[in-house]
Amino acid sequence: MTKKLRVQALCKLGDWMLNLDESSLQSIQQVHYKNPWYTEEYVLKQFQSLGQQLAEEKLNKWLLAYPDINSSKRVGLILAGNLPLVGFHDILSVLISGFVAQIKVSSDDAGLTSMVLDRLTQIEPLFVDKIDLVDKLSGYDLIIATGSNNSARYFEYYFSSKPNIIRKNRNSIALLTGEEREEDLRKVGYDIFDYFGLGCRSVSKIFIPSGYPISTFFEAIEHFHPSKEHFKYNNNYDYNKSIYLINGEKHFDNGFLLLKEDKNIASPLAVVFYEEYDHVNDAVAIINNSKERVQCVVTEGTFELEVPVFPLGSSQCPALDDYADGVNTLDFLFANQ
Repeated sequence: MTKKLRVQALCKLGDWMLNLDESSLQSIQQVHYKNPWYTEEYVLKQFQSLGQQLAEEKLNKWLLAYPDINSSKRVGLILAGNLPLVGFHDILSVLISGFVAQIKVSSDDAGLTSMVLDRLTQIEPLFVDKIDLVDKLSGYDLIIATGSNNSARYFEYYFSSKPNIIRKNRNSIALLTGEEREEDLRKVGYDIFDYFGLGCRSVSKIFIPSGYPISTFFEAIEHFHPSKEHFKYNNNYDYNKSIYLINGEKHFDNGFLLLKEDKNIASPLAVVFYEEYDHVNDAVAIINNSKERVQCVVTEGTFELEVPVFPLGSSQCPALDDYADGVNTLDFLFANQ
């Protein structure tokens, strides 16, 4: 199967994602019964986001520097399940490069990966020999595995004999200058609340100037209060609020999000940590010193940051070449063809 044929098939998959048929929509409406975090709204949002990337011009530009190969090498993929189709980029990278994808989906996947891949093989039956959904990986030549910090240590040991990409926990940061307008701050709400804040691109910490009025931020993100209506999100909000109250820990509360001053980057669900700075370059230095734990930064400022930077509100909309953990998946694959 040629690169041209693969691109054409994936473009058609993108068209389907953008214009789901009634049967597919009905299936998506049932997904939350298998995984309550996968609400219909967020599953459809992910389909739209991915579908927009599967455009012929974008795919060809992404592949421009790489040869047209058809490899029999098997790439073992261990996918996360914190977001709907969160591992799709890895699958896409493997398939469009001409490799065989041996895929172990997360138990939280709720059938979405098989739904998408079934559609792809209907569009182009030649992909049948390139896709293998398994319960346990075996006979693989390369490995791409995503998990927690604990599971990553296991992956690094278990897969050490094969070329690999091992991903750990990361979080994202909003760097505010104090010059943002209300509509800018509202965009940060999408970076925080999209997918309930469960992704590595979800903002879990904000840097703000000293003396910044928290009420200004809370007023701007009031639009996102419906997040509290989700029972699992609300359980986390209530739990963390109770802990802070019992322990007498200072925090701010707008009824659906807790803000707590903390130097850590990774915050509990329904909590965003904040840190004040006197000079913005101090915040930049802290972020750069923590870059191994940071997926991306959202900001409207121009700073010398050593991590991927996105405009406010766009952390959850990566392009094809916005690689997780900054590791170029295509470079890895073609270096080991």
